[in-house]
Amino acid sequence: MSPTHFKENIAELTVQLARRPLDANLQAWLNAEHGPGSITYDRLKQACKTGVAAGWLCDREGGGIRYGRIFKPSDELHGFSVDVVDMKDIAGPHHSHPNGEIDLIMPIEADAQFDDHPAGWLVCPPGSAHRPTVSNGRALVLYLLREGRIEFTR
Repeated sequence: MSPTHFKENIAELTVQLARRPLDANLQAWLNAEHGPGSITYDRLKQACKTGVAAGWLCDREGGGIRYGRIFKPSDELHGFSVDVVDMKDIAGPHHSHPNGEIDLIMPIEADAQFDDHPAGWLVCPPGSAHRPTVSNGRALVLYLLREGRIEFTR
C-alpha cells in the first residue's frame, strides 16, 4: 500500500466521521462497525504495518517512540489530520485535544493496550487530555485530530 492509497482508505472513514460529535456514542459505533475483525480495521492495520516497515509512517523517533504526521488536515480528509505512533511499554508526552481525538489501537503484540484499552477504537472528547501510554507490549496507534489540533503540556 502506498501513502496515496492509505489516504484514500482514511478518507473513506473520515467522511463518516465529519459531522459526528467525538463522544462515547461514536466510540461504540466505530467499534461495532469498524472494530477488530472488520474490513476497515484489518485494512488500516495492514497499511500501518506496511508503512512503518517501508519507512513512510513513523519516520521520526524521540524518547523511544516512533511517530509522524502523515497527513495534515485537509478537505479531502474532512478536516482531520492523521498521525501514527509506534510504541512499546512506554508513556508519551502529556497533551490535550482541543477538538478531540480518535485513536485506532492496533496491537502488534497480542496483549498490548493503549491507555488501558485493547485493540479497537478510543474516542477522546474535545478538551480531554492524557499521557498516551502503551502497556503489555508493542502497538501502533493511528490518531485522527480535527483541524490537526493538539496541545502539548510543558
